[in-house]
Amino acid sequence: MSQKTVNIHILDKDYQVSCPPEESDALISSAKKLDEQMQAIRNSGTVIGVERIAVMAALNLTYEISKIENKLISEENPSKIIQDIDKKITIALQSLEDTSTF
Repeated sequence: MSQKTVNIHILDKDYQVSCPPEESDALISSAKKLDEQMQAIRNSGTVIGVERIAVMAALNLTYEISKIENKLISEENPSKIIQDIDKKITIALQSLEDTSTF
């Protein structure tokens, strides 16, 4: 698989990163999001040092991902609940039909 070198800019520094060509847009978008997070943390003045800013940005982004994952999981559960209810109703109706044939 061929690789493409992508230039990204994060917190006033340029980096060259290799990735598959079809993933370069996602990489650029991710780098932009990371840069925005790190700029906001640096501009808040509460965190000093590039390493600490990077860790805080990583924590913030990971937290956002966790919230999205949890939301997706909780949205799947209603579907499962509806399927379970449908199954119980079907069994109950079949049971009623079986008893009414006598």
